[in-house]
This record gives sequence, C-alpha cells and structure tokens, in this order.
Amino acid sequence: MTNIFINNNRCQKLTSETFLLSHRGISVYFPVLKKSKIEEKEEKSIMVKENLFKSMEQKDKETFYTALEMYMDQTNKHRRGHVEFIYAALRHVNDFGVHKDVETYKKLMDVFPKGVMIPDTVIAREFQHYPKQQQCAIDILDKMEEEGVVPDKEMHDILHLTFGSYSFAIRKYMRMMYWMPKFLHASPWPLPKIMPKDAMVLARLALERMTAVDLQTKIAFYQTGDIPDNEEKDIWIGSAQSPVQQTLLKEHPTDLPLYVEGPNRIYLRDTSLQYFVLKAEAQTQPPPPPPEDPDDVSNLPVVYFDPRDGENLTPVEKSVHEQEDGTVLALCVTETSSPSSVSAWLYFLQLTNPALENIHIVFSLKQSPIGTQVVPTEQSEAVRERS
Repeated sequence: MTNIFINNNRCQKLTSETFLLSHRGISVYFPVLKKSKIEEKEEKSIMVKENLFKSMEQKDKETFYTALEMYMDQTNKHRRGHVEFIYAALRHVNDFGVHKDVETYKKLMDVFPKGVMIPDTVIAREFQHYPKQQQCAIDILDKMEEEGVVPDKEMHDILHLTFGSYSFAIRKYMRMMYWMPKFLHASPWPLPKIMPKDAMVLARLALERMTAVDLQTKIAFYQTGDIPDNEEKDIWIGSAQSPVQQTLLKEHPTDLPLYVEGPNRIYLRDTSLQYFVLKAEAQTQPPPPPPEDPDDVSNLPVVYFDPRDGENLTPVEKSVHEQEDGTVLALCVTETSSPSSVSAWLYFLQLTNPALENIHIVFSLKQSPIGTQVVPTEQSEAVRERS
C-alpha cells in the first residue's frame, strides 16, 4: 500500500482506481481521475501534428505552405482538429523562417472553417462564441504583434468570414491596426525587415546606429592581414570615428591614460553584436561661480569701455562625445571580439591619430562569447531585461 501526504493529510492509495484520504479520523474514498478516451485521442492527435513539422528535413517557406495545403485538402469542411494543427504550425514558424511573412499568418487563419462559427445573437457574440477557436485566432495575432508584422485588409476579411463582425478576434485586429502603423516607422534608425546574414554588413549597420549623433562620423573597415608580421588569421575590423573625436584625442593630455571598454552588446532585431569603446576619463570641471544678485548695481558693465569688446564671450559648449562618465573617442566592431583583434584596431587607429603613440592605453575587457551571433527572440528579450 502506498502512503501519500497531501497538505499534511494522510492519503493511502488502495487500488489503481481509488485512494483513501484520512483527516481527523474521517476517511473518505475518492476515485482516481483518468483521462477519457476523447482526451487521449486529442493528445495523440496533437503529437501527430507536432511530429509532422518536426520530421520535415527541408524547412523552408515552400514546405511549410505545402503542409498547410495538404491538411486543408485532406480534411472535411469542419476540419476536425484544426486548432491543434494551427498551434503546432505556429510553434514552428521560426524554424521554417516564415515568422516575418504576413502571408504565413493569413494561411494559418484560413485553416479555420468558414461560416460555422459566426454567432447568431448579441449574447452569443459577447460570451465569445467558440472560445477555443477565437483564442487560437488571437494567439496568431499576438504572434504577429510580437514579430512586428502588420496585418492587412485581407486578414480582416478572413476573420470576418470566420467569426463574424465584432468578435473578440476582430477587436484584437482593430487594436493592432490602430497602434502598429503608428509605431511602424517611428524609429529614427530603420532596419530591413529581413536582416542580412553578412556579419560585416551587420557591423556597419550597428556602427551607423551608434554614431548617428555625429553626422561627420566616418566608418572604415580594415583587414588584420595588412599588419606587417601578423601571425594571426586575416579578420575584418570595423572602426568609427569623427573629426571632433580626432580633435579631442589630439588634445588629450599625454599623462592621462585611455581605456578600452567592452565588449558591450547591441541588438539589431534578433541579431546580437559586440562592440568596443575607446574612452577617456571625464575631465573635472571648475566649480560654478556664485549666483549673481540681480539687484546689485555696484558693478554695472559699461560696454563702450570694455577691453574685450568684439570678442566672443559665450562659453564653449561640450560636444556630444563628452559625457558625464567619460569622453567617447572611437568605436569598433571586430569579427572575433578577441583581445588580439582589439589590439589590431588600435594599430589602425594610430595611423590616423598619431597622438596615440604617446598615450598609455588600459584594457578593461570582459569575458564574452565570440563576435556576432544570432539570439532567439525569447532569449533576446530576457537579455534586454537583464542588461
């Protein structure tokens, strides 16, 4: 006999179908809940549909659409099990690379049978007629919103033919069509919907985004093979520096060191890149002068006898590169994000900034994975929250 304790109550399993629960001398027999044949059949159907997408060797857009068309051709008009099939397909849209395509979600929405789930009365409509199917449609729209895919008029027509007007799925669609077009082009650094695979192109996009505060910034790419007596493999290095940063580096005192910090992380949609920063410590500013009394007339300036007449007496403003935590002098993205590649970057940076020969540089590098990598959407959101 097996003894089980639930909330400090003694529970004895008598048979495979009943168990005894004892509490304060009172014994009660409870039947063991078993899965019905319908539930077992549904679980088996879900596993079959899940394995359908997992077993495909060639995972691309064409095979994904072919699987959807085969299911719609082989089922009847009611399409029994279509909700489980849609959920199984929705879990694999990222594996097939069709998660950014609006046609994919329209084909998934088209799997629902048409005309059989439209409510006849207002009460049925407000009580979410066919809640399982409507929630599945809302999950498809949630996935579109997560991937930044804006639905179109055809999506509205499909939802209207499936669930009718003013359904919960239609309301979700209307909210998306109100907010998503507003934020579609709101970013001042637009990125292509399908990100390039070339790491050098991604590095240029990242450097352009980070240095957009100074339009005179020049981005250059170097190859470590151009360094004399270089024994390492030939890798690329992307560097970004503006004329203002070159002037700040030229005026930097030689007795104060510079610091190379990184690798830091920047995200371009689902792609993660690492970059390094050449910085100088923030210069200590003199204390501000005491506030002037506006009613004090003992020392009125006479502009006609001012010896500094004609000079620009306005204070010099700081550049955008001089921040409170330090002065940013250059940025770089390397192919491997290794310390040796950063040293090679400083070699190329010295060619355009001869003042680096007489300045000590301190490396404050952190341990990190190698270079450019693609991070899944779920992991990238968690990393953004932790950073």
